[in-house]
Amino acid sequence: MIIATPEVQDINSFSRLESLQEVYGILWVLVPILICVLAITIGVLVIVWLEREISAGIQQRIGPEYASPLGILQALADGTKLLFKENLLPSRGNSSLFSIGPSIAVIAILLSYSVIPFSYNLVLADLNIGIFLWIAISSIAPIGLLMSGYGSNNKYSFLGGLRAAAQSISYEIPLTLCVLSISLLSNSLSTVDIVGAQSKYGFWGWNLWRQPIGFIVFLISSLAECERLPFDLPEAEEELVAGYQTEYSGIKFGLFYVASYLNLLVSSLFVTVLYLGGSNLSIPDIFVPGLVEINKADGIFGTTIGIFITLAKTYLFLFIPIATRWTLPRLRMDQLLNLGWKFLLPISLGNLLLTTSSQLLSL
Repeated sequence: MIIATPEVQDINSFSRLESLQEVYGILWVLVPILICVLAITIGVLVIVWLEREISAGIQQRIGPEYASPLGILQALADGTKLLFKENLLPSRGNSSLFSIGPSIAVIAILLSYSVIPFSYNLVLADLNIGIFLWIAISSIAPIGLLMSGYGSNNKYSFLGGLRAAAQSISYEIPLTLCVLSISLLSNSLSTVDIVGAQSKYGFWGWNLWRQPIGFIVFLISSLAECERLPFDLPEAEEELVAGYQTEYSGIKFGLFYVASYLNLLVSSLFVTVLYLGGSNLSIPDIFVPGLVEINKADGIFGTTIGIFITLAKTYLFLFIPIATRWTLPRLRMDQLLNLGWKFLLPISLGNLLLTTSSQLLSL
């Protein structure tokens, strides 16, 4: 059977059209992810600048002021400097683990942003178990730190990696129990549903007022997860030099630096989502009817309002961990573990039991 030439051309053009549609489909999926990564990177630069300015104010000294007006581009200049610095590898270390460790730490934290509802209509993945996905993914980051410490073939780095793993295990459990209490109150594990459950009464509908004990435990546990002072034992310079970062230089050291601030930002975003109403306006609907629905509107305006509210709450909350870093002294390792296992774990478990009892009595 011989097919006419015009029919062959039609078949070829149709196949090319199908291929182009597949390429466009892949690009259309990647564009929101790339935009989210770019926005997160800008957010990290803002946090670095805020920390330098706030710490300078607390210590009554001058902060960054020469790299652009108010020193806004100082963090970008530091990142560019690290990008062009030489990458050194330990001569007797495990080069594979040494190189993979920083990447695992950054990728695990970046994946956590996929379940954060930045606005009513803006979330990369609205999953039914979104909040537990964040907990599961965040548990992977300490593995990267442990790999980095082991691959460095340095006793100080290895001890820093072991401390990071022990600290993560100790504080992951009370943090999970606090999240489970919020899920019981909201009757859902979806971050979008948790934000929606707080929207009815505006400011008074926040989970902060219904879970004050859980909020304090979550705050302490998230600071420990981010390895912020007074919980920065994995990189205590007195006894471990720089911990698991000791042998790193150049862009790999920069990845650890970025990962710490990415973790701080994602923790603050989850505090906003779980306890501070997320992207909802904090004005009760009984005072101004219909005003709460503004950020639920479709289109660019509603999405922009929601993003602005979420980021405003997040950056206002960031003042607490930044000020804590320059206020409290570092704990000892035994004090850190005692706080997690002897105090926070029983308190978070009791808070979960009280929440469960109240939910059962309300049925």
